[in-house]
Order: sequence, then C-alpha cells, then structure tokens
Amino acid sequence: MAESIFARMSRLLSATVEDAVDRMEQAGGDAVMREAIREADRAIDQVKAELQSTMARRLQAARQQKMLTERAEELTTKAKFALGQGREDLAEAALSRQIDFEAQAKELDAVQQQARQEEQRLEDGLAALSARKRQMEDALQAYLISRREAAVGGDRPGRRDRSAEKMVDAAEQAFDRAMAGAGGVGFARADADTINRVAAIDGMQKSATVAERLAALKAHEAA
Repeated sequence: MAESIFARMSRLLSATVEDAVDRMEQAGGDAVMREAIREADRAIDQVKAELQSTMARRLQAARQQKMLTERAEELTTKAKFALGQGREDLAEAALSRQIDFEAQAKELDAVQQQARQEEQRLEDGLAALSARKRQMEDALQAYLISRREAAVGGDRPGRRDRSAEKMVDAAEQAFDRAMAGAGGVGFARADADTINRVAAIDGMQKSATVAERLAALKAHEAA
C-alpha cells in the first residue's frame, strides 16, 4: 500500500537532522543527507499537488452548491406562477424539487468543510517540510565545510573529535539562522515538534483572518 501524504510528512518531520548528520559521519560521506534532501523535495512536490487537488475539489463543490441554490430559488418563482394558474399540483412538484436541491446543497457544505480542513493540514505540513529542508541544507553545508577543514588539518590525534565537535557547532548555528523568527530571535535547537508548533501558529492566524472576513461578510449581508 502506498504511503499516505500525511504519514510521509509525519515520518520526515519526526526524524531529527542530527540523526542524519550522525549517519553521514558513520558512512564517511554526504550521500545520506543529499538523499534526505531529495526525499524532502519529493514530499514537498507531492504536498503541493495534493493541495491543488484538494482546493480544486472544494471550488468544484462551491460552484455546484451555487448552481443548486440558484435553481432552488428559481423554483419558488415557478411554484408561485403555477399557483397563479390554478395548478397546485405543479406548485407542489416545484417545491418538492426545491427541497431536493436544498438538501444536495447542504451536503456540499460538509464536502467544502472537509476540504478546508485538509487544505489547512497540507499547508501546515508544507511549511514544516520547507523549514526542515532548509535545516538539512544548512547541516549539509556545515558538514562539507568541516570535512574540508579536517582534510586540510590532516589526521593528527584528536583531530577527528575536534572536527566532529566543530561540525555540530556549525550545524547548530545554521539551524539558528534557518529558524530565525520575524523578530530576529533564533532557536538554539529546532526539532520537529518546534517546527510543527510554529506552523500551527501560522494556521491559527490564517483561520482567525478567515473568521474575521466571514463575520464581516455576514454583517454586510444582514445589514
């Protein structure tokens, strides 16, 4: 069975960058981190495609709902006309059909709500994956720099340990730059939970903005 997009995001975000750096050190090369970055890229592309598909599904439901609502409104006029012509039976048929359209339109509310929730999850995951990819790229660069410095410094006793310490230190500084907030405050060690929590704030802010705009539209319609 193919891995779901949400399961894939969870797996990628639960792995720490430090683990990948450790595996690179054990393998003696940068292939592990490069492959991790490529996998993050593939996941980001998949999330973007899934997000576009979900948005298209929501917009299609909205268009269909609008069409059903318009048809239901037209049936009120038709029912009135039929009554004016003394055809109560036709008026009843029009109202019966109107109820059918209204029920279908209501079902589409659930479709749109589900799509919105999925869009939010995908947008949050996309932000978190992008941040994770930046972390991995910074860690890779720090690792490559430490390897070059180690090669220039030779194989003196204790050199490998010092190089590893410097690599970790450089990676931590890279993480600070990658995860710097809007106010310029960097996080010392940004793990998956931290990334997800920051992405959750973005989602909350967007939801609040949507709620404010929706309330304004409702107030305008009620006026």
